Amino acid sequence: MTIPTLTEAELRAAVERELPGVRADLERLVRIPGIAFDGFDHSHVERSAEAVAELLRGCNLDVRIVRSGGQPAVIGKRPAPPGAPTVLLYAHHDVQPVGDRALWESEPFEPVERDGRLYGRGAADDKAGIMAHVAALRAFGDALPVGVVLFIEGEEEYGSDSLERLLAEHRDEIASDVIVIADSTNWDVGVPALTTSLRGIVNCFVEVRTLGQAVHSGMFGGAVPDALTTLARLIATLHDDAGNVAVAGLVARETATVDYPEDRLRAEAGLADGVSFIGSGRLTDRIWSKPALDVLGIDAPPTNEAPNALVPTAKAKLSLRLAPGDDRKRAYAALTAHLEKNVPWGAQVTVTFEHDGDPCVIDASGPMFDAARAAFRSAWDGTDPVDIGIGGSIPFIATFQEMFPQAAILVTGVEDPHARAHGPNESLHLGEFARACLAEALLLANVARAGGSAD
Repeated sequence: MTIPTLTEAELRAAVERELPGVRADLERLVRIPGIAFDGFDHSHVERSAEAVAELLRGCNLDVRIVRSGGQPAVIGKRPAPPGAPTVLLYAHHDVQPVGDRALWESEPFEPVERDGRLYGRGAADDKAGIMAHVAALRAFGDALPVGVVLFIEGEEEYGSDSLERLLAEHRDEIASDVIVIADSTNWDVGVPALTTSLRGIVNCFVEVRTLGQAVHSGMFGGAVPDALTTLARLIATLHDDAGNVAVAGLVARETATVDYPEDRLRAEAGLADGVSFIGSGRLTDRIWSKPALDVLGIDAPPTNEAPNALVPTAKAKLSLRLAPGDDRKRAYAALTAHLEKNVPWGAQVTVTFEHDGDPCVIDASGPMFDAARAAFRSAWDGTDPVDIGIGGSIPFIATFQEMFPQAAILVTGVEDPHARAHGPNESLHLGEFARACLAEALLLANVARAGGSAD
């Protein structure tokens, strides 16, 4: 059975008509500082959920705000026409903390346009993802050719601790044929992408102790090790001389079919003059399909307050990104074993788990992926989408894969390499956002045709 839907020309006109209102609503969302981290005012997360719920009600969805011991998520649903597939549209409404406000060129929660980009925390990650969904729904109006379930999470940036429980509790309600996760990036401005692999993550703390208390550095230094030097030497064992991760037992792959030009990656990362890349192999393999291990912070006396005393304890936060195909529990065990084996001078070492998440690989073949690629190609005026990996982690994608094994999972995004998500001066390229909105509308139309034809 063929399911009727709007033509491409009609959808292009409809999206263009809706874009001013979509942008205005995006700016309203950006003004809400919905940070789910401990120590922040979570009433703003509640306000953010209410604002999203109002937007979805405006699209004629049946809407509920739900939670399972964590921050509020929003579920909106409209049933499928007879014979049509159902599409789950995911995004998240919470945002990262802003960090040092002095590094922002404008107020992080007051959206400002500069040179075709909209600046503000969450403008790209991931409130634009929400609004791409809304734009597509508004473009169709009452002529929506598929069923939709919108699942807008409220604590993705804080680790999605309650998401698995939410998915389990609402499994029947959100079951879908296709899942669109709008929380990734495109290959470049003007080049769309489908994300087909993501690294996993293991975060932990390592603490070393060499003394029962601080002691005089002149009286005891030279014979007694201080904890900071001990920790520094232990951290130095985590990489070989080239910068590859030196923890035995971790998976490393070489699967990338495209590569970053070095000058482009240097510019996008903001690498300081004279600093070299680390690791070996293709740059895309290094950031997509090989492990990475970084020190995110160290607890120690601040330099302006440090006395002439040997530090008795020092603690670091480590973040290990896992290659697709690795196992988070096995990787944590390997990292712990490495730290315990390599701590110098017999110092006491304690490793404390923080959180983890599975890597994933998506088989991006089949009619729904063809439907997505055709939509991207049309929205980007004939430019073919690139299949990419992502060095970051979205652990719940593996949960979706496990819970809905028959669903096609499409990981899309509104970001580009210059978006600076999680950093100061986060921004959204407005031209790319317009293409992403059109692409999602075309995708829903293509899915309707592919799903109807399959019947």
